[in-house]
Amino acid sequence: MRIQCWKSVGASLGILLLAAASAFAQGGDGFKPLTGPVPRTADGHPDLSGLWQRPYTPDMSATARNGLQTADPSLAKNARGQAELPFTALGKQLWDSYDAAKGDYTGACLPFGWMRSINSPDPLYVMQDKRAVGFLFEQNSWFHLAYMDRKEHPDMKNYTRTWFGDTIARWDGDTLVLDTTGFNGRTRLDTAGHPMSDQLHVTERWTRTDLGHLSYEVTVDDPKIYTKPWKNTRTFIYRPDWQIIEYSCEENNKDLWENRVSIPDFARPHE
Repeated sequence: MRIQCWKSVGASLGILLLAAASAFAQGGDGFKPLTGPVPRTADGHPDLSGLWQRPYTPDMSATARNGLQTADPSLAKNARGQAELPFTALGKQLWDSYDAAKGDYTGACLPFGWMRSINSPDPLYVMQDKRAVGFLFEQNSWFHLAYMDRKEHPDMKNYTRTWFGDTIARWDGDTLVLDTTGFNGRTRLDTAGHPMSDQLHVTERWTRTDLGHLSYEVTVDDPKIYTKPWKNTRTFIYRPDWQIIEYSCEENNKDLWENRVSIPDFARPHE
């Protein structure tokens, strides 16, 4: 079992984590990405099925030195060379006040949410047919479906908002476009803690560029938290030599069972 509990860490540890993630993203096991044409399904669309290695993206405002993750180049850069995300007043307040040690929801084994799951370094298995595209995360054995057989989201007035939101999908040429809304607003975009709200609208473009690579672009649009939409791009690597395994956040999680994890108020039982 793989057990993880994200916490607030010191700068030195953060550097080590980023270095490890960089090695992971470059295929530190010596694997060389496959070459060849884009595989296609019987109806002629690119086949995205299989297991994908994704660059760990703990901070969506940063650009990885290995080139597999790029922050939005249209945004201004801060002193550390990271993109300055366009916060609203509320977004800036939530970002400045965030402290994972005071109760990050993932430490209590609650769902990461769609974006933070996509940002995780664990293997992702994609399944594809005419009705839906399925995403099987090794992280906590979560799954999510993007529906190809409908064109609209449910009426949000009568919809129970969820951790992963509601996703519809369509083809734009050879690019699979995912449109997700209906979030419950209880998650963060990434491990760094960039905020989001229940008004988050995520648009993703998945393009298999050859047998061994997939180009990924996400646009984050949340008018409560950000003054304008912004993007992040990445490269995924096809790994037919891997398989996803069972993952339990709760098993042997001593920090959780011994009450050393601060549980967010919304997750506590209320009388």
